[in-house]
Amino acid sequence: MNLNNILNKEKINKDDICILLNLKDYESIEKVRLKAYNLMLKYVGEKVYLRGLIEFSNICVNDCFYCGIRKSNNNIKRYTLTNEEILESALWAAENGYGSIVLQSGERNDEQFINKLVDIIKEIKDKTISDTLPNGLGITLCIGEQSYKTYRKLFEAGAHRYLLRIETTNPELFKKIHPPKQTYERRVECLHLIKEAGFQLGTGVMIGIPGQTIEDLANDLEFFRIIDADMIGMGPFIIHSDTIYQKMYDTYDIEKRRIYELSLLMIACARIYLKDVNIASTTALQAMYPVGREMGLLFGANVIMPLLTPTYVRSQYQLYNGKPCIDEFSSECYDCIINRIKSINRPIAYNEWGDSPHFNKKR
Repeated sequence: MNLNNILNKEKINKDDICILLNLKDYESIEKVRLKAYNLMLKYVGEKVYLRGLIEFSNICVNDCFYCGIRKSNNNIKRYTLTNEEILESALWAAENGYGSIVLQSGERNDEQFINKLVDIIKEIKDKTISDTLPNGLGITLCIGEQSYKTYRKLFEAGAHRYLLRIETTNPELFKKIHPPKQTYERRVECLHLIKEAGFQLGTGVMIGIPGQTIEDLANDLEFFRIIDADMIGMGPFIIHSDTIYQKMYDTYDIEKRRIYELSLLMIACARIYLKDVNIASTTALQAMYPVGREMGLLFGANVIMPLLTPTYVRSQYQLYNGKPCIDEFSSECYDCIINRIKSINRPIAYNEWGDSPHFNKKR
């Protein structure tokens, strides 16, 4: 089918998505980008929403084969920030116009960890209420698979968005990148539990996993629609040197440009297909190319997540090699991000939660 015919359709389908993801020439990719950008303007607006990212612990019970903080990696120093350190970062975010933060960590399910998180969520909510943030900071959680009871407990404490990436919706591919105890079925179950607990649901995939096909990626986007996701966070698959994928460095360098292009096209296709969801321009895009995050915004993303993790532990929270900004202070990350957004003439949504219009329609 002619590209213009696809882009002029009111609703595209999985076959159309496969065609769009297979595009390689600049002119065609630019047409897709413009379509996605215009739909972004129509359905979610031109503002970019800030989510200050606090990586508060790199202790993890899982052993995902691709991940730099997996439990069997003995080449990193494990840490957990104190409540005071987490609160200090959150207060800095509130004082500098961030409407929301993301509390992210390795996965733990023990009672001590969950209670600590409940306490800090309540304290952040209480201490960031102001004239500019009458309901305090918005809080997104990213702490992995939990029970319904835990999800509900965290929601009642004051968090209201939750990100749990499916990573891939191909069950066989999921098995290849996770140990046997981590199952595709359990991940899907947790996504449903997150919604049932009251959270705005965020999910996403890695793009460029060895063995992944274009059809897999199209199925991923269809899954986001079926699960009724409110937020999408996708990023390129980037090798970490302390994983089994280290041996693939040579071929990865050859494929790097295509993985980057596919990541941008996935953002654009998600916007064209899902229209009113929030989509993040992830840090991993910048890890691949210096202006990666700006390009993500130009392809239809509307959320960006500057690092607020204290500088002294940032190097210990690297899920992949080459993570940017690990030697910068929060103020430097802030200035950098603001300038990056301004360079593409997008306004910044200061002191706004920036909830997904898709979620707001369901209320």
